[in-house]
Amino acid sequence: METRKLGTQGLEVSVLGLGCMGMSEFYSGRNEKEAIATIHRALEMGVTLLDTADMYGLGDNEELVGKAIADRRERVVLATKFGIVRGEDGSFKGVNGKPEYVHQACDASLQRLGIDTIDLYYLHRVDPEVPIEDTVGAMAELVQQGKVCYLGLSEAAPATIRRAQAVHPISALQTEYSLWSREPEEDILPTLRQLGIGFVAYSPLGRGFLSGQFKSPNDIPEDDYRRHSPRFQGENFIDTLPVINREILGSQTRR
Repeated sequence: METRKLGTQGLEVSVLGLGCMGMSEFYSGRNEKEAIATIHRALEMGVTLLDTADMYGLGDNEELVGKAIADRRERVVLATKFGIVRGEDGSFKGVNGKPEYVHQACDASLQRLGIDTIDLYYLHRVDPEVPIEDTVGAMAELVQQGKVCYLGLSEAAPATIRRAQAVHPISALQTEYSLWSREPEEDILPTLRQLGIGFVAYSPLGRGFLSGQFKSPNDIPEDDYRRHSPRFQGENFIDTLPVINREILGSQTRR
């Protein structure tokens, strides 16, 4: 397995990472035993980067990942995220980037994961009510305390990334990127190259669209959020794509 450096602070990960969100929520067919076996197999194949978040399954995903890596922690670069707040009923309450919440969220994640240090800690979404300097300042305190090794942002705009970088080195920016979602190419990627920040693409297979598994919305199980996602609607999935991507995928579909 090839590796890549994220940022300039020393973080190095496998070129392919494993996103664990769907093992606990949003996608259909969840099975804890199978999920843990998948994580173990990924590690055996050389994957080192595992990605989770405190809001996936209301914390259940962190607990699952923690259980899976309990006896092989040294082989894992563990990334988790905070900032998206949900109620006990699963409802979404908004985003919280307040400094005091940063510390609370980190402590809760460490406990669920059963670890002493988070390798890569992301702000899941930027809180528009809190200056990014305040949020990243609190995240930097976690590094000083030894609770976190490296900092990351998710779905942040170029100007926000620059302001964050001025407070503490940011090792990685995570956002959606695939043949289906090319938006980062315009402003995000040039900014990251200039600042020396690594890029982590999530949903590189278009949330399953590019896998060829689904031919119509009816192929998606009822309890899968994609069944009701606007991006997966329409009689022909190809019609939901931007023209530039439709041309690429259309040629493959017609073969």
